[in-house]
Amino acid sequence: MTNQSLAQAYLLKALVRMKLLDVLVAEKAWSDVIREAQEIVELALKGILRQVGVEPPRWHDVGGALKEVADRLPAGVREEVPRLAGASAWLRKERELAFYGDIDFIPTEQYTEGDARRAVEDAEVVVAAAVRVIPDPRRA
Repeated sequence: MTNQSLAQAYLLKALVRMKLLDVLVAEKAWSDVIREAQEIVELALKGILRQVGVEPPRWHDVGGALKEVADRLPAGVREEVPRLAGASAWLRKERELAFYGDIDFIPTEQYTEGDARRAVEDAEVVVAAAVRVIPDPRRA
């Protein structure tokens, strides 16, 4: 398996999972939108890193690693790195709370439609960037 084929597998997984966001939004499952968007962003960014020859770190927020190799990205994506890294950082911060909550934080009560919309938009932006970096596995 090459970095490119694994990058394409990550992109394919992210593209398929994007469809889940519509279902979760329709169900008003705001905390689940956050969690799923985080996983989509993580997959897409790790795919980008693999595509440019970087072994992704084994943690959820890889925005810092992306910033370090921004010069390897196509010009149109390079300018988006701050936005991509910001999406990764925010969603990583929300990851556990959105899924598990805490004694004083009930995820199904705390997250709003606005939070979910932000997560969906972040996932869309990151996946669109990944599509511009990684050859589409559906056309291979």
